[in-house]
Amino acid sequence: MAKRMPAGAAHGKKTARAASAADESPQKLRHRVRRIVQLLNQAYPGATCALHHRNPYELLVATILSAQCTDERVNMVTPELFRRFPDAQAMASAPREELERMIQSTGFYRAKAKNIQECCRQLVERHQGQVPPDMDALVALPGIGRKTANVVLGTAYGLPTGIVVDTHVARIAKRLGLTRQNDPNKIEQDLMALVPRQSWIDFSHQLIHHGRRICKARRPLCDQCPLEEVCPKVGVAAAPAQKTSPSASRKRSGTDPRA
Repeated sequence: MAKRMPAGAAHGKKTARAASAADESPQKLRHRVRRIVQLLNQAYPGATCALHHRNPYELLVATILSAQCTDERVNMVTPELFRRFPDAQAMASAPREELERMIQSTGFYRAKAKNIQECCRQLVERHQGQVPPDMDALVALPGIGRKTANVVLGTAYGLPTGIVVDTHVARIAKRLGLTRQNDPNKIEQDLMALVPRQSWIDFSHQLIHHGRRICKARRPLCDQCPLEEVCPKVGVAAAPAQKTSPSASRKRSGTDPRA
């Protein structure tokens, strides 16, 4: 008969991996992070922001729209949106009902329309209609937090002011044993302390691509993962043992009378 995995074995492996990551020395952790960065560069050399945009204004609006929405959906909405409202001045004075109708499919459209217009009004009033390349100035705008500011500063201006922490980055950072935090700002601080500053922008894009393709929330494809050699798989349950039917077991042992 096929051997069954003892009860709790999967949980035991999961716990052992987590314990290994928790006991890792700072020196070994930094060495592993350097290897993670190297492997990500090899696996995703051209990773960049998936939101289509032509300038900082378009990226700012698209990032606001991307909250609780897929980038694919946002990219379907923004071409017509930016044709109709091509700059902050036009967006600030847009009829609210028309704006809401155009972005309705992205979800939470009333709140998003309000934030976008209030943000654009302040861009016009305080920054001559331009998106400022400054973290403090950006987070002072309505509806703009560190995540959105990091996206704009890193992608549009090439400024490594921080690490974008979305759901993919947060999930993978925990699985890699790089943080134990749940708050995005605390996760970002942990990652910034480990990842070289010159890699912050690419690191964010690469982890997001990796989360979409390989390290998925429900069923990560660990057997296809380019980071497998450096991943302790914290919080990832071991794959269940494959069940073997009694007939298949008899055939392998030569005891099946039908063979």
